[in-house]
Amino acid sequence: MSLVVLENVSLMLGGKAIVEDLSLRFAQGDRVGLIGPNGSGKTTLLRLMAKQQMPDGGAIRIQKGSRIGYLPQDVTVEGGKSLLQLVIESVPGRAEIERELETAEADLERKAVDVNADDYEEVMIELGGRVGELHERLADFERLYSEHEAKRIMAGLGFKTSDHERDVGEFSGGWKMRVVLASLLFGRPDLLMMDEPTNHLDLPSVAWLSAFMRKYDRSFILISHDREFLNEQIDRVVSFESEGVRQYKGDLDSYKKQRDEERVLLENRARNVAQERERLERFVTRFKAKASKASQAQSKLRQLEKLETVEILGDRAVMSFRFPDVQRSGKIALEVEGLTKSYGEHEVLTGVDLLAKRGQRIALLGVNGAGKTTLLRILAGEIEATGGSYEFGHNTKVGYYAQHHAESLNRKLTVYDSVARMAGDVTNQRIRAVLGAMLFGDREIDKSVGVLSGGERARVALAQLLIDPGNVLLMDEPTNHLDLESSERLAEALEGYEGTLLFVSHNRYFIRKLAKQIWFVEDGKVVVYPGSLDDYLARCRLQGEDPAAAAVVGGGGAARVAPGSTAGKAKTQAPAPAPSKPEPQRRKKNGRPDKRLKPLERRAKELEKRIADLETAQAERTATLSDPSVYEDQSRSQEVQAEYQRAQVELEVAMETWTEVTEELEALT
Repeated sequence: MSLVVLENVSLMLGGKAIVEDLSLRFAQGDRVGLIGPNGSGKTTLLRLMAKQQMPDGGAIRIQKGSRIGYLPQDVTVEGGKSLLQLVIESVPGRAEIERELETAEADLERKAVDVNADDYEEVMIELGGRVGELHERLADFERLYSEHEAKRIMAGLGFKTSDHERDVGEFSGGWKMRVVLASLLFGRPDLLMMDEPTNHLDLPSVAWLSAFMRKYDRSFILISHDREFLNEQIDRVVSFESEGVRQYKGDLDSYKKQRDEERVLLENRARNVAQERERLERFVTRFKAKASKASQAQSKLRQLEKLETVEILGDRAVMSFRFPDVQRSGKIALEVEGLTKSYGEHEVLTGVDLLAKRGQRIALLGVNGAGKTTLLRILAGEIEATGGSYEFGHNTKVGYYAQHHAESLNRKLTVYDSVARMAGDVTNQRIRAVLGAMLFGDREIDKSVGVLSGGERARVALAQLLIDPGNVLLMDEPTNHLDLESSERLAEALEGYEGTLLFVSHNRYFIRKLAKQIWFVEDGKVVVYPGSLDDYLARCRLQGEDPAAAAVVGGGGAARVAPGSTAGKAKTQAPAPAPSKPEPQRRKKNGRPDKRLKPLERRAKELEKRIADLETAQAERTATLSDPSVYEDQSRSQEVQAEYQRAQVELEVAMETWTEVTEELEALT
């Protein structure tokens, strides 16, 4: 059954056709990825369906009674309510039931005094039944939209228990986005539309959201620049292509494969048609003047006129650039000693010692608020450290791309002037070349920054950096506001960058593509791990370590649950223990058992026991939370809820680790 139907929808903005005669259907159970370059119309399509933009032509029909939820990139949240209150009250219907119940109970109380004695029993039965029905509706509502579920979602998105009673107006912009996202996930609309939901999330929150959405039983449409996140979630792609809006079944990788196959087929058909056209034209040219062949020539001419015209697939314009050659720095690019940063009594960084060598590519990981951006801002000279020191090495020049750079551009300047003012003595030709690589042509460079989209402003900020990047590059969430292909092109360009790269990102594809060392920021400290993101995660699992963010991130695949698991589900009965793997047939190496098997088997058994213990404990906590009397003691109920949330994360980490270990075992055996 279709939830939303678009029929021949058209919209013009600034003289440009955003959509034209567009017809689409979104049905129950759809898991759709919306892709295309910045400015192609993805966000506009969501705004049309959310009734925030009206089409110039056509119709948009929404199934009666269906609820549509929309998370835009830029959210506005007014103060005046606590976080918990706003999330719980975001679901429509509760207030109406409560008002009806209040009215019915008042009627019952009044009629109990005023009603005629002869009618008393009949009136009391009728009003009592109405009150009972409303109590039942309210109980069903609270079962579906419980305070416990709201707190579970808030915890998954990174909110602390102490945040529950904070006024939402106190939160920063990125956390306000999480507030709106928590409200939408809690409300479970029939169709959830999300425009770049991971932009302001850290890696643990992205991993939690991915696991949540894998179990989400309603329809959603997703725009994201994170390839792995898209692949984990969607089973259908709606793509803004040069030839129009197209649809493909499957995830993003499947879309790319189908698109490539379609391109090859069309190119082959176009080549065959061209060869046939050439053959017919030669025949007509050769024999049209001969009387004996005139009829045949006319026949060939008619065949020529009937030949189809094959349109091959056009290529989308994407960023295409490389970083310029940079001057070689000394062997030590950066040295940090005893660095400390405090805000009042809150100490963000404590005695941090770090060393970055020439040419290293380092990813800073950690939960939001751990101090990643603070560290980058200190190194970039934006803020001062409270204590300690840092020093860049011999012959270094620092370039800095901050999250706020794209937003802080002078909106009155043109695109060209915004870059030219950062270019020093760089030639006009070089500036235009850089802007062209960022998809700003001769017309676009004269636009004012104020009319650009978020993605276009991000490209202007990148162009400013590309003019003179230096040989030490600090980047804070560089893929935010870039479309999928632009994010991947940036990663490819940075692979060829010859300087030292230190970056913060929540985009797993981007981190995997670039990072050769991990700096994990937690509790004011920075722990250094050599190797890639996958090396780091594997080391954490096999050594039994559990850094808060790292283990939650997972290995890049979809969130998986082992057979028999109760992860993510509330159950009152004691769960079955996690399954044991059958004893593998040991692979031989040079006639001897593979030495890697034994520790993996031991680790798998340890994890199975840990999962069983955690599930049993969670079942007991669920039973406790199902008892209304526990909520009479507020501190006790909060304690149990906090234990449940903490253990749930630990359980999901254990399940993910168990899956990775058993898969590695299967690969070896």
